[in-house]
Amino acid sequence: MVGGSRLRLSAAALGGLVLVWALLTACAGPCQYYAGSGLHDATVAEVAGGWRTVEGTRVVLRHNGTALVEQLDGQDFDFDYGWRLSGTGTWRLADGDGGQVVRLELTTRTRVDRRLPVTATGASAPEPPSTYSWEFSVDRDRHRALTLFFFYGDPDAGNAYVMTRETAS
Repeated sequence: MVGGSRLRLSAAALGGLVLVWALLTACAGPCQYYAGSGLHDATVAEVAGGWRTVEGTRVVLRHNGTALVEQLDGQDFDFDYGWRLSGTGTWRLADGDGGQVVRLELTTRTRVDRRLPVTATGASAPEPPSTYSWEFSVDRDRHRALTLFFFYGDPDAGNAYVMTRETAS
C-alpha cells in the first residue's frame, strides 16, 4: 500500500507541475518572445525604395531618410482599430542584438482610411493618431530578397504584416 500511495503522490505532483506550466505558457504566442531575424547585413541602399502589401499598402523609403506612407495599418493591437494611415515622415535602419529593424515615423498625416471589417467597436476605438511609429523587422526570403514585417493583432495568433519590394509596372 505504501508503494501505491507514493505513486499516486508522484503522479499528483507531476500533474500539478504540468498544470502550472500550462497556465504560465497559455498566452505565450510566437511573437511575444520574438528576438529578431538575426539579420545584420542589410544596407540603407538595399532597404531604400518602394514596398507593398497585397492589401494595397505602399511605403516609399527614400535614400535621404524621408518616407511616403499610403494606407499603412497599425502595429500590434492598433491593427484592430481598422484605421490605415497615409502621409509623410522619416525612417532609419537600426541594428540591435536580435537583428536589423526599420524604424518608420509618420510625422504628417494626410489621410485616414478604414479597413473592413474592423474588430474594435464603438467607444473602444480611439481616434486615429496624427503621428505614429512602426518598427519593421528586416529579414531575407529564400531568394535572399529583403522583406519587412511586423506582428499585429493578438500576440497569441502570430499574425505578420509582410511588405515586399515594389516591382516596376
